[in-house]
Amino acid sequence: MKIFPVILSGGTGKRLWPLSREQFPKQYQSLVSKYTLFQETILRLDGIENLSAPIIVCNADHRFIVAEQLQQIKVSQPTILLEPVSRNTAPAIAAAAVHVMIDKENIDAILLILSADHIIHDIKAFHDAINIAQIQAETGKLATFGIVPTHSNTEYGYIQAETDNENSSLMHVKCFKEKPNQELADEYFKENAKLSSQNLPINWYWNSGMFMCKANALIDELSLHAHNIITTIKDAVINAQHDLDFMRLEEDAFASCSNISIDYALMEKSKKVIVVPLGAQWSDVGSWPTLYEIGDKDKNNNVIVGDVLTKKTTNSYINASNHIVATIGVDNLIIVDTADAIFIANINKSNEVKSIVEELQIQGRGEANANRKVYRPWGWFDSIEVGKHFQVKRLHVNPGAKLSLQKHYKRAEHWVVVSGLANVTINDKAFLLKEGESTYIDVGVVHSLENRTNEMLEIIEVQNGPYLGEDDIVRFDDDYGRN
Repeated sequence: MKIFPVILSGGTGKRLWPLSREQFPKQYQSLVSKYTLFQETILRLDGIENLSAPIIVCNADHRFIVAEQLQQIKVSQPTILLEPVSRNTAPAIAAAAVHVMIDKENIDAILLILSADHIIHDIKAFHDAINIAQIQAETGKLATFGIVPTHSNTEYGYIQAETDNENSSLMHVKCFKEKPNQELADEYFKENAKLSSQNLPINWYWNSGMFMCKANALIDELSLHAHNIITTIKDAVINAQHDLDFMRLEEDAFASCSNISIDYALMEKSKKVIVVPLGAQWSDVGSWPTLYEIGDKDKNNNVIVGDVLTKKTTNSYINASNHIVATIGVDNLIIVDTADAIFIANINKSNEVKSIVEELQIQGRGEANANRKVYRPWGWFDSIEVGKHFQVKRLHVNPGAKLSLQKHYKRAEHWVVVSGLANVTINDKAFLLKEGESTYIDVGVVHSLENRTNEMLEIIEVQNGPYLGEDDIVRFDDDYGRN
């Protein structure tokens, strides 16, 4: 019986601003190891039997980031389903299930539904829980992984479980609870402690948002409890358009789907949901306090990332990704430095960062959604300096990658090769540029840039003109299917 990992990767991670932003959210960043959270999610599946290639459900704007990160860890033949708009977890999971069931050979296929932004340290415990969940999934149950709480926590939703009278090893879901206040969280934790002291199963688990079930069982239950979702999602999948290595879910059908989580749409209603306890040193990396909690601390109880110098600094999380950050005499702070923004907050108030993002959006500030460093299918660029009628960019073009054949109506460009070898086309003329050499592209001139080597190509691009927006571009030929 095949197991299809379904990786939900559509989140934006606003509570980790300014590091995580809409165009480059937290799951695609290396926050706790050399791998990104998304890559870690897939790598920890190694060793599970009968595992099929993963199905990734992600925002269409992130498709090339996903493809590149999968390639980096040598994942072959993945399915990448592109959401045209964000519609929460129920439509995303339904789309994966319908896609799997299109192939008649997958009648008994099992879905292992995972979030792309979790941390799990105890891989063996994780695999053991999957084996238990699989046994239940094969009988038609919808298994949810309930995290065994290690402390009283208000950042997670909770699952209240109860033991099956006929099978004491089977835990049914009694109810789902939203994130509680501190008083309730303390009460849940005390109740668990009392039961544990009596060698009885605990009642309260953190809601991990991870599930395991048959694809057909999920579709049947959605048809019963959320018929509108499964109807519209079937249309979105059946009418999906293949785009290079991606599948674009049909926009009108998907957009008409309810914006709702799988918990609300199904899990709270179905009588087939069971809980599989999971004690695997799990963490949902959803906030700065969480990153502080799981980070390696120095002798002063600080978590230090990057170029940081501290004096008389305690109990703080400091992340310096762009400049040296120096502190003296501070305590209990979150300090995050990026190329275009600095965030400083009391650690107990840092979850209010979402209000900062909302205010930036109201003001129309680009820092709300975009990093200075912008990823493209061919590599990335960093806007080093922006002024009136000019912009300086640093371009990194991946080996074997090519920018589209294009022109601009309102800006000219000057390219200087910093390292590597550039294949340049200007109008009908093709030529090579070596390190230290340059060329000029006038307004309205058709041009392209290509890296045909096995080494990274680095270019400094100076733009000048009355308008420098990214939308001033006409593409004539593009390897990545962009208009």
